[in-house]
Amino acid sequence: MGKPAGTAAESQSRNEEPVQADEPAPSRRRSPETAAGPLRPARVALVGVHGFGTHHLRNLERLQAAGVVELVAVADPQPPAPGSVPDTAAVFPGLTDLLAATSGLELIIVATPIQTHAPLGLAALTANADLYLEKPPVASLADFNTLCDAARASGRSVQIGFQSLGSHALQAIEELLASGDIGTLQGISATGRWVRDKAYYQRSRWAGKRSIDGVDVVDGVATNPLAHAVATALRIAGARTVEDVASVETDLYHANDIESDDTSVIRIRTIMGLPVTCALTICATESVEPYVTLQGSQGEAVFHYTEDRLTVRTPSGETEQVFGRDDLTENLLAHRREGTTLISPLVDSGAFMLVLEAIRTAPQPALIRADYVQWEGEGDAAHAVVVGIEDALERATQEHATFSELGLPWALPAYGSAS
Repeated sequence: MGKPAGTAAESQSRNEEPVQADEPAPSRRRSPETAAGPLRPARVALVGVHGFGTHHLRNLERLQAAGVVELVAVADPQPPAPGSVPDTAAVFPGLTDLLAATSGLELIIVATPIQTHAPLGLAALTANADLYLEKPPVASLADFNTLCDAARASGRSVQIGFQSLGSHALQAIEELLASGDIGTLQGISATGRWVRDKAYYQRSRWAGKRSIDGVDVVDGVATNPLAHAVATALRIAGARTVEDVASVETDLYHANDIESDDTSVIRIRTIMGLPVTCALTICATESVEPYVTLQGSQGEAVFHYTEDRLTVRTPSGETEQVFGRDDLTENLLAHRREGTTLISPLVDSGAFMLVLEAIRTAPQPALIRADYVQWEGEGDAAHAVVVGIEDALERATQEHATFSELGLPWALPAYGSAS
């Protein structure tokens, strides 16, 4: 278990985890207008058109049809799929070529592999354009600080792609806590139970890597596929910046033949003393929508963030409500034009970056013994299942304990325990 942690690159194709399988589409809007008439569409470039970049392509198509944006250029070393990019958009093999040939950009969206976020983000900021950078922001705390400095120096705005933070349920949760309906907030937990097969780790050379050729990647369960669980729990806990976090502890494991973790507990304590425990795996029996639980002295609230669904349980009964969600690209454009508050600004990723840094600097994740791993399926479709993982996740979040502290047979001995 880890101890408490206090030259522009070219774009690369990325198969990044979606927020959910069927993300709700934001409502369509008419072209924005001012007293002087319709606003000119914002000139946008997209770096990375495969993987999660396809989500951005669909969203930009929607926004372009509404007259909000004009996609003027894309960059990716792999050519776009036929028909996926408007004929009017120029196509480049990398961001360097794109910037050299394209002027007047107002927004650059970067949806590329984790290890390219820092150099591409820095390069985008030199273009005097605002930046939408997919999660996680970068692969180390040092790169995060460098990017923050560059953003301040440029005067440009940076939005990080934690789409779950756009959920209107977060405001409802604030109001719930202020009302005292679930009593005093005693802790927050995030539970993620997903299935990922062997093909998932064969989709790119960086998948499941801690580093490549000395360059940090940090592609683990808490930093990529279930990063939204961590980020959402931190936001609800009021932990946004580096200063909001008192400590981070990690307990990292892997069942798959990878460098990074696929089954882990991350325990965070905020400066207010609130425990935030994230128990996550992609080695579950079956995939279940991840959720964040607010543990109160008189009840609890469970937020299924991929569905924007909030369930509140108190002695008086149970209520459930599904909320809408703001699109982060539209929010960034509104911030640029009208001063609307950014939903997921770069600086507010500081708390998450402390978690990533603790994982990056932790000892190598421990291999779960083969007799505690079952394989389901065949060939590339086979996926690992950690025996009893569902119960382990439940116990970890209820007790705010690591796998080691729970004494699980496949876990490392807890600190201070007998060997």
